[in-house]
Amino acid sequence: MAPVVARLVSVSKPYLVPGKLLVKEYWFEVPLDHDDPKSKPIRLFARSAIRYERPIVESSEAVQKPYLVYLQGGPGGGNPAPQDSPLSGSMLDRGYELLFLDQRGTGLSSTVSANTLELIGGPQEQADYLKHFRADTLVKDYEAVRLYLTKDYPPEKKKWSTFGQSFGGMMTLTYLSFAPEGLRECFITGGLATLDKGPEEVYTATYRKVIERNEAYYKKFPEDIATVKFIAEKIRELGGEKGIPLPGGGFLTVQRLMTVGLNFGTHGGLDRVHNYIVRMKGDLDQFSMFTRCTLTELEHDNSWDTAPIYTVLHEPIWCYVPGIASRWAAERVGKTLDQYQWLRTDWAGPASLGDKPLFFSGEMIYPFHFETCAELIKLKETANILAEYDQWPPLYNIQQLAKNEVPVYAASYNDMYVDPDMARETASRIKGIKVFETNVLYHNAVRVRTEDVIPQLLKLRDDTID
Repeated sequence: MAPVVARLVSVSKPYLVPGKLLVKEYWFEVPLDHDDPKSKPIRLFARSAIRYERPIVESSEAVQKPYLVYLQGGPGGGNPAPQDSPLSGSMLDRGYELLFLDQRGTGLSSTVSANTLELIGGPQEQADYLKHFRADTLVKDYEAVRLYLTKDYPPEKKKWSTFGQSFGGMMTLTYLSFAPEGLRECFITGGLATLDKGPEEVYTATYRKVIERNEAYYKKFPEDIATVKFIAEKIRELGGEKGIPLPGGGFLTVQRLMTVGLNFGTHGGLDRVHNYIVRMKGDLDQFSMFTRCTLTELEHDNSWDTAPIYTVLHEPIWCYVPGIASRWAAERVGKTLDQYQWLRTDWAGPASLGDKPLFFSGEMIYPFHFETCAELIKLKETANILAEYDQWPPLYNIQQLAKNEVPVYAASYNDMYVDPDMARETASRIKGIKVFETNVLYHNAVRVRTEDVIPQLLKLRDDTID
């Protein structure tokens, strides 16, 4: 079957934003199911950006710059505006035109939420719909858009470059596996995920890194060993079994508090969590309760309610071939670990830990998210259906990666989210890849330490290794 070509719905006139960026907005349509081009159409939103130049002498000849497409992390995250992207400050001056295409279900592209999913039908219909929102389908969307945008280009400009952060790097591996003909070169940051290990193996490895980061946290803030447990006891006392009501409709439980450990994998994450603990302790000492400001900050700590794809489709990103169901793997693995007794239904509470600290979780999704997050409560049954589904299409073609001809440049970190040992194994299986590896940068380095990442990737691209 010939690949689908996206249908252009509209394109805006270019407009100028600070930083000398000339931006255009696009709306496209693609089928929900690329294997059935007549299936329900969905809309995709994109912005492009080039460096605005005002020459002394205007030229009547339009020059088409090669595209560099940003593949956002997540899954479930929308794109930043071009002027807010770390790529704009470095890649535009390299001669690229940047394209920020919101992945289906994220940003403005057929946004997934509890309310929009209600329009699809009940839990089973919602689950069937969301089965078309993994990387294997996202790559087909990108190819459909590429085929439209480059349809009148000369052959040497029909391919495009990609820059994949985190989940966007995993998407890159899928792209290289199944549609390498569309790629000129690929940049990956923090996204060299395992190619052939399922959810249990992945979480067994990532829990080890999360435990390391917890140990670093309590080494830096030893007073928090007692404080965190004190706060946890107060949450149980004030909220009972259901938890303390949050301003947005969710509930603060001990388990939900522990999820702020997701910050541990980022620059400044230890301090961010400590600030929450200081604020919560301060509230209790002064008022014997948590203030609305504190509860609001905790509720907004991660995008549980605003990016539901991140939760409902997070474990399925590790289901790399048919026959694998996630079945709440993070919870199952965590319950076997002494540090995560709080996942067990028979946990006696913080006091049972004695002098041991209460460990935070990392990038793990649990069933309790769908009992404590306002938006996710409505999707509990849908999430359970997806957790039991085991007929996911393949995500990677290892044989194709072994004979890869597309230049790939990657940055790999001392990463809490993507296990470094698994990343090395993946890199060893991609022909021609060049990797910059460091243990002094964390997962969000491309955003907060851009100057330490992008120049290294460009050295891999432009320099030689003897």
